[in-house]
Formats: sequence, C-alpha cells, structure tokens
Amino acid sequence: MTDQHKKLSKFLSLVLRHEPQAIGLTLDAQGWAEVDEFIAKAGAHGKLYSRTLIERIVRDNDKQRFKLSDDGLRIRANQGHSIDIDLALQPIEPPATLYHGTATRFAGSIRKTGLEKRSRQHVHLSLDRDTAVKVGSRHGTPLVLHVRAGAMHAQGIAFYRADNGVWLTDAVAPQFIDWPAQG
Repeated sequence: MTDQHKKLSKFLSLVLRHEPQAIGLTLDAQGWAEVDEFIAKAGAHGKLYSRTLIERIVRDNDKQRFKLSDDGLRIRANQGHSIDIDLALQPIEPPATLYHGTATRFAGSIRKTGLEKRSRQHVHLSLDRDTAVKVGSRHGTPLVLHVRAGAMHAQGIAFYRADNGVWLTDAVAPQFIDWPAQG
C-alpha cells in the first residue's frame, strides 16, 4: 500500500469508526455507509476516492479494518468504533487464552482496573501473541497480556469475534489477566 493509500485508509477509518459527521456522512445502525455517498462527501472535503481505490483499501488493509457489503454498495468498519454501532455480532465461545497488546506505560492502570473499553465499544483481544505485539508497538514499548478468556466465558462474560478475527468483550477484570515475568 502506497503512502497516499495509507493516508486515505486512515481517513476512511476516522470517518467510519469515529467521526462520520466530519464529512456529513450518516451511518446506519450497523455502521454501514453507502460507498457512492462516502466518495461524494469525502471528495467535497478534498479527499479523492474511487470505487476501485476503496476496493483496494479494503482488500489490502493489513488489519482488515473494513468490509464491503456482498453487493459492494456499502462499506463499514469491522470494529473499533467510538460511536454507537450495532455490529450484530453474536456471542461466541472464545479460546481459553486471548492476548491484549498495549504499551508498558499503561501497566499500572491495568493492574488496578483491568482492561476497559474507554472510548471504544469493546476491549480488543488477539488470537495470537504476534498480533498483540504489533498492536502494543503502536503505542510504545509493547506489553502483551494473557487474558483467560475461557475462564471469563465460564462465568458468563460474553465474547464476540469481529469479521476480521479480532475478539471483543466489554471489559477484562484484573483477576483474568496473566502478566509476563517482566510486566
């Protein structure tokens, strides 16, 4: 993906996950936007997209942040919203262990309160450690926490899996977090 495509992908993420109103776009209750409407409204704000470019961004995004509808007429973010969206995900039993990547500077807060969704709709968890390292690296020195998702699920806590494979839950209490020896 070129630098220009990365910039356009980040703008698409901003609009679909956090600020559709920035370009006057309205998302439906499940977070879908009409592709043609997005192209027109983004263009009116100096961001030039085409249907082909959007298809390329959706296909090439390494985190698979976006999804096109089956007919290709609508687009949405797979997860990570700070606005109220119903992704219509069904609860699903998680694996015994999931991983959360963060930065070491957040360790003190997490030890006290656990993992909180804060401004997002869910806490994001990874199926594998390598992905969690990449996530944590975006925020500073990475820290990978092991989340006992199976134990949480056994206590009735719901988990969901987004279309891009990211695991979601409302919060992770400190007692369900295993820390690495250096954490």
